[in-house]
Amino acid sequence: MDTVKINEKDNVCVNLISGHKTALCDIKKGEPVIKYGFGIGVAKENINKGEAVHTNNLKTALDGHEEYVYEPNFKALELIEPQTVKAFVRYDGKIGIRNDIWIIPTVGCVNNIAKVLAEKTGAFCFAHPYGCSQLGDDHSVTQKILSGLICHPNAGGVLVLGLGCENNNITELKKVLGEYDKRRVRFLSVQETDDEIETGINLIEELKQNAQKDVRKDVPLSKIVIGLKCGGSDGLSGITANPVVGMVCDKICEMGGTAVLSEVPEMFGAEKILLNHCQNKEVFTKADKMIKSYKNYFIAHNQPVSENPSPGNKAGGITTLEEKSLGCVQKGGNSSVTDVLTYGDTVRINGLNLLNGPGNDIVAITNLTAVGCHLILFTTGRGTPLGAPVPTVKISSNSDIAKKKPHWIDFDAFTLDLNKKSNELFNYVVKVINGEKTNNEKNNYREIAIFKDGVTL
Repeated sequence: MDTVKINEKDNVCVNLISGHKTALCDIKKGEPVIKYGFGIGVAKENINKGEAVHTNNLKTALDGHEEYVYEPNFKALELIEPQTVKAFVRYDGKIGIRNDIWIIPTVGCVNNIAKVLAEKTGAFCFAHPYGCSQLGDDHSVTQKILSGLICHPNAGGVLVLGLGCENNNITELKKVLGEYDKRRVRFLSVQETDDEIETGINLIEELKQNAQKDVRKDVPLSKIVIGLKCGGSDGLSGITANPVVGMVCDKICEMGGTAVLSEVPEMFGAEKILLNHCQNKEVFTKADKMIKSYKNYFIAHNQPVSENPSPGNKAGGITTLEEKSLGCVQKGGNSSVTDVLTYGDTVRINGLNLLNGPGNDIVAITNLTAVGCHLILFTTGRGTPLGAPVPTVKISSNSDIAKKKPHWIDFDAFTLDLNKKSNELFNYVVKVINGEKTNNEKNNYREIAIFKDGVTL
């Protein structure tokens, strides 16, 4: 079978080789084009049965203003006994699935010092250009994201590296950081030491010695937090990789674990599904506010809310944001939404959480890491080498990219047997939790980027 009709309501089918759409019947100008059982836009002209459906004859129907009504539509997951995994238990009861040493700069001015220290010690540094000349919420977001990284349980030790004169100096950052594990975190302000390299190496060696005392212990999978992300999506992402991840998400939530879905702009056009998955009116209200606030962010910058699919998305068969979003949200499976988070939050409630933030790949994986995700399930149709500070499992929607880039792709999700493939992916995720390295770890592809929307002095 070369094509698939995803939902009985659909008036297009999808080619399983290219990911592109074909009309199953005549579609008149102005009529909706249906995929996944939902509208993905309207016909710009008459489309004949058997004709290709893409950017030449399909346009978005999204605009920036819509009111939502809470109409609960989800099936409560049946809790099952959590599987046991092996992880490092931290002082506060949280777990880490890695025991790495991290270097977190407070400001971009010390990035190269951090890189030298990483090269000399084997620690991982996460450079960024911020921490000074920022004001208000922009400055606050930087501090909150860095605080989330400093306290991340995957780090066996963290050296916080400051300059000394920056807005986000160590004294100011500590006010936001709050309680932290003093055994696992050290601070160095380089303006206050004669030899910052020697001092930094000594502090990192101290952290390494402490981390060597940590051992993996049996813990329930209910303590795991997974991030859900897609990037370089294609027309098959919503048919193979994303629903496979959604089934893994459901299984982890059934075991009492937590999943976090971000990329708010890639919910536009499919947000009603997520809003109606909210477990109660209180969560719905928070999700409703998050969606509307992000739409207003676009509008405030005089940008259309529908301007999302990238050139690579379109080459892979995705035409409109509605189509992209309807594929994207499937990573959340059928789990009910239990909470809504924003910058600086950490996971509070088990189950599926929505996280405020952009779809930009590197900003989103940083956001997911800072909120407390132990690993990220990252689906892709076009391929990407990008990695977060935490294990980033690359899951391909098609076998071609998996064969072409085996050093990027960890798991090939191309299938029409979603149950079988989701079980295979779940078993692989357990291996990663227990210590098996992902390709981003093997390649040392680990990066961060912090969301910015403010004045630079």
